[in-house]
Amino acid sequence: MPKIESNGAAPFVPEDRSLPVLREAVQQCHGCDLYRHATQAVFGELETHEDATRPKVAMMMIGEQPGDQEDRQGRPFVGPAGKLLDQCLDEAQIDRHAVYVTNTVKHFKWEPRGKLRIHKKPGMQEIRACRPWLQAELETVRPRLIVCLGAVAAQSLLGSKF
Repeated sequence: MPKIESNGAAPFVPEDRSLPVLREAVQQCHGCDLYRHATQAVFGELETHEDATRPKVAMMMIGEQPGDQEDRQGRPFVGPAGKLLDQCLDEAQIDRHAVYVTNTVKHFKWEPRGKLRIHKKPGMQEIRACRPWLQAELETVRPRLIVCLGAVAAQSLLGSKF
């Protein structure tokens, strides 16, 4: 399990590492400035009806950050990227209900373009600030396999030189 150095969000991460407690606490995070313009923080989830306090999953998939629809709905991978992920998981015969999905950065970074909110790549400072949340998720979920969906997710775990 990769150990992530903490800063920014660390004071907001509770010692209780159950997912419901973490999911509630992330809404109060001011570890970087992204919270100022996001609708809400988007924490990871496991789409299951079982007790998801400390789930046992084989796979965790980590993306970059929530998108516009994720920011509005408060759930990861429900927008266009989520639809593509669902299609890929179906084709690979992987049950989405058995996969914990999350993002490296918990708030949506965007810039206005007319009435649209357009994705803007998070910087290393924002990625580092959110690391304590990702570390808490890794410690709680304890996946056997971690799949990084893109360079930002990989850099958050493997370092900026990846």
